[in-house]
Amino acid sequence: MIYGGLFNSAVKAAEKAYCGYSGFHVGAALLTADGRIFMGCNIENASYSLTVCAERTAIFKAVSEGITRFSAIAVAGSADGDFSRPCVPCGACLQVLSEFCSGGFPIILADGAHRLSDFMPAAFGKENLK
Repeated sequence: MIYGGLFNSAVKAAEKAYCGYSGFHVGAALLTADGRIFMGCNIENASYSLTVCAERTAIFKAVSEGITRFSAIAVAGSADGDFSRPCVPCGACLQVLSEFCSGGFPIILADGAHRLSDFMPAAFGKENLK
């Protein structure tokens, strides 16, 4: 199943995390509509508020390459190397995903596939700006 491979890519991305403050490694693997995978990891900063999550790293990498159509994202996180527990994206990452993806967009976690709307049922979007 493609989602299993996507989750494994997220685990590999987590291994590259720069997380010396929290020790919590997070990786994301973003599958684009054309089949490419953009990987991202969390990047912490001594000024904690400037930390960037893995999911946003992957999304921003893709968007900076002109890609804005996505098929799924997998997220893996762990402080102890055990990636078998689900690591749900934070609200900021869910909001960024909602900019490009519908509520049915698949979010793959250690416990299986979920939908964006499961975690972000009322996202602020373009329609709110009218």
